[in-house]
Order: sequence, then C-alpha cells, then structure tokens
Amino acid sequence: MKKKDITARLVLEDGSEYAGWSFGKARSQAGEVVFTTGMTGYPQALTDPSFRGQILVSTYPLTGNYGVPLNRKTGTPFFDEQGIPLHFESDRIQVSGFAVAEACDEPSHFTSGASLAGWLEKNNVPGIYGIDTRALTCRLREHGVMRGKILVAGTREAAFDSGIPDHPVAEVSPAEPKLFSPLNPSGKLVRILLIDCGAKANILRCLLSRNAEVLQVPWNWDIRESEYDGLFLSNGPGDPKSCGKTVAAVRRAFERGKPIFGVCLGNQIMALAAGGDTYKLPYGHRGQNQPCLEAGTKRCYITSQNHGYAVRPESLPKGWEPWFINANDGTVEGIRSTVGPFSAVQFHPEGCPGPRDTEFLLDRFIEQARAAADAPAFGVRHSRPYAGHL
Repeated sequence: MKKKDITARLVLEDGSEYAGWSFGKARSQAGEVVFTTGMTGYPQALTDPSFRGQILVSTYPLTGNYGVPLNRKTGTPFFDEQGIPLHFESDRIQVSGFAVAEACDEPSHFTSGASLAGWLEKNNVPGIYGIDTRALTCRLREHGVMRGKILVAGTREAAFDSGIPDHPVAEVSPAEPKLFSPLNPSGKLVRILLIDCGAKANILRCLLSRNAEVLQVPWNWDIRESEYDGLFLSNGPGDPKSCGKTVAAVRRAFERGKPIFGVCLGNQIMALAAGGDTYKLPYGHRGQNQPCLEAGTKRCYITSQNHGYAVRPESLPKGWEPWFINANDGTVEGIRSTVGPFSAVQFHPEGCPGPRDTEFLLDRFIEQARAAADAPAFGVRHSRPYAGHL
C-alpha cells in the first residue's frame, strides 16, 4: 500500500483540522502540539526527552532528506564505548507524533541507515505529511500551543489527553544512578553530579570531554550525602513546578556553596529553588536560531532551545539577576546569583547539531567546579557517595 493511500488528519482541541497523509506508524495518537524552527537535526529533536508527550511540527518544508543515522545491517542506533548514543539525544524516539509539510521518500546521506518513515514506523510513532505547516504554525503562534491528535484513517481514534503524560520527567529520568568516567583522563578528575530530568546525551559527552567524571542520578535523588564538586541540572519536559523534589534538593545544594549550573528545565528549577516563579509561554521557544543577549556585554548569541516555560524576572529575589535575555520577546534566558557560584541558562550550550556558540559556559562551570575541588573548604569527601530518594 502506498502511503498516499492512507489519509490522516491533525485535529487541534479548538476544532481546527489539517488534512494530509499518514507516514510512519499508521496509528492515531494525541499530544501537545508544538513547533520547532530548526532546519536540520530532526533525529536529535525526535529523541530529545524534552519533547516527551508532544506532537512536533517542523516549520522547515522538507524533512527526512538525509535519512536516519542507524546501523544499516541491524537498523539499531550507534553508541559509544560508554553506551551513550552517538547521533541521538536519548535511546528512543520521545515525541508522540511528527507533522511535516513534505517527507522525503529517498534519503541521501552516507550515515543514513533508514528512512524517516521507516524509523518512525519501527518505533510505533505516527506521522502526518502534506499539511500546511506554515498555517498551522501561525495558528499556534496566535492561539498558543494546544492539545491535538493525529487521526489515521482506519485506526481507533485517540482522546485528546491520552498522549500527555502526568509526570513526563519521571518517565525520562533514569531509575538508578550511574557513574561515567572519561576514557582517557588527563590529570585530576572533577566530579559532577548530574540531576537527570531528561538530559540530552550531548550533555554527558560535553562534561566527559572536559575531564569530568559524571554521576548521573534520577530527578528525585537525595543529594545531601552525595559526593560532588559541581552540580549540573539538566533539561527535561513539562512544568518545572511538578519537580518539587528536585527544587528542594537544589535549595539544600545552595547551602553547600558548591558551583551549580543548569540548562533549560534546570534554569527554571534553579529559579524556583531561589524563591522565584515560572510561567508557561504561549508557544515556547524551540529551534536552533534563538538570539539571546548577555546582560552587561549586550553580546548576542544564536542558541538552540526547546522549552515551553520561562522565569518571571520580577520574581527573582535579592541576590539574583537575569543573565541572558531573548532578543525576540524579552523573556529571561538565563539567571545567575550575585553572591554564589550558581547560574543557569534556558538554552542549550551543548546543542547538537548546533549552534554551539555558548559551549564556553560549560568550560566556565568546570573551572568553577575544579576551583571548588581544590579549595580547602571543599576538600572533604563524603564516605557515602550515594543517598536514597527523597
């Protein structure tokens, strides 16, 4: 059966519909409909845990032209020596569905081991193509993100709330801690405690490449007796206020005085832990072309982003200030403490496939952690590196 023989519709909760054709898995699925403005990087976007439970709309008109980087013999992803995905941001597709204007049938790239449609089908993820994604994006910009569903002809209809998880962070966070060490360390290692709320794989790679060993722990980990020189708060899906245990852990970490750096959801969690507030954006920031201005220098960086919530600048307490500002809409893109080594950004310094203009912020964090490890006040190692859950 040719894919054009199977019709599909994308229906939003406001009643608007977009007719097209099914590709990927021929099944109906619901989720929160959001759009991304990235021109490349769909393998990374579809596997980004921050998109958990969402139907992703690509604003770029052609998708799938370079296929999917999979092993051609086995059809499986590539992993490095430590089990970290090489070309994806997690070990699976995280989105509930994918909507594009045109899906390429015949990809052409030396890394391609499967077509986009074949990859989606193998992973039980529905897609819809042939719709007016520009009109759909305009609607989401005007009315905000909303629930929706891909309805494929001949399949059981999905309810609007059936694809939206109650606690998406709990679904993508690891169940147990895991320690990663650089394969070729040079000199003294610095230990980073990574609170993984859905961390992208490139965060791990970037930290390990900077001579850091990384203790990856679940979102609800009790850090009170954990051993670390620096604390890293990862990205993740959903409302940061649903991560109360993570917020409480960060408040305790403030008292220890060791460097803390957050990315994306980590930025929002740090703001909540400091006493600030967050809110949901009308349609979020998702793409590889978001301009951010650094406070003080006014230098503009082009950043990769994927988030639907932001920090209220007026809610930041004394001792905290906005660090980066979105040049498009003036929203807070980063915060920092004026009294301690605590900072976070809303964008992704490790953004893969890019841009990575702000990766120097990871160098800055590792330097802070190394200084903390060398300082006498931080020289005591805890005898019990792992504590239980909160």
